Amino acid sequence: MSHLVVALVYDGLCTFEFGCAVEVFGISRPELGVGWYDFAVHSCDKGELLRAAGGVEIRIRKVRGLLQRAQTIIVPGWRGVDVQAPAPLLDQLRRAHARGARVCSICSGAFVLAQAGLLDGLRATTHWRYADALRERFPQIDVDATALYIEQGTVTTAAGSAAGLDMMLHLVRRDHGTRVATHVAQRLVLAPHRAGGQSQFVPRPLWTTDRDRLGQLMAKVRAALSERHNAEEWASHACVSRRTLQRWFQQTVGMTPVEWLTSERIAAARDLLETTQHSISVIGQRCGFGSDESFRAHFRRALGTSPGSYKRSFGRNA
Repeated sequence: MSHLVVALVYDGLCTFEFGCAVEVFGISRPELGVGWYDFAVHSCDKGELLRAAGGVEIRIRKVRGLLQRAQTIIVPGWRGVDVQAPAPLLDQLRRAHARGARVCSICSGAFVLAQAGLLDGLRATTHWRYADALRERFPQIDVDATALYIEQGTVTTAAGSAAGLDMMLHLVRRDHGTRVATHVAQRLVLAPHRAGGQSQFVPRPLWTTDRDRLGQLMAKVRAALSERHNAEEWASHACVSRRTLQRWFQQTVGMTPVEWLTSERIAAARDLLETTQHSISVIGQRCGFGSDESFRAHFRRALGTSPGSYKRSFGRNA
């Protein structure tokens, strides 16, 4: 069955964020061999002609009932963090969320979801420049000004413009698996996967020599995920203190060494689940999880499903 993705358009449209949504979901990809998305746009304003950033004008062909049928809704920025969204739009977003549709925002689009009350009690992110404003206007939201994107159930928020691409590739990965998401990333000339917890920015860049040492360490660990690892050994290998190693990881990927290792093991497990006939137990062992129970617990925590269910959905025989 087709999956309808609807992107909002509005007067003052953020063209980059909107273009990213079109690029990921609105282009036919028959070479993938999977049922791709249906894509449509919903105008938040009256009239058929909208102005967009950069002096562009957009003519909209209005279609009724799009938000009532959409399975994923993208809010690609908003015309101003202090601008109230139309009440009918907010009501439609609430109804879509209530029936189980995914609702996602990029950059200042988080303010629209906040106005609809969809972020109440949740962790959310936006561009770091707007984080204080979001936090002050909506104190019921746990605003994380560092994450690239945050998924909370069926609500996902992304930070600055390019982070929206990371978020949307994450959605593709959820729907179609790592192989398909990696292919789309290659078409976009993007890194296949940046974890949502990765930092929006590096507060203080590492020196080139430090970055090289960290890169060598990461490559060494990736090549031996099945082995036991600990931060003390990593620090010794990089010739730094454990505290310095922790700082390097936080500054580079926005995670602790342990969090990064777990994310790498999950990524490797997904690849094996999709491309091999190995049992769940063998895959868990190859990726360094100490037991089947540990593998299942970490996998479910990261992806909201079990390794077995993931294999049935995205494996060779899916």
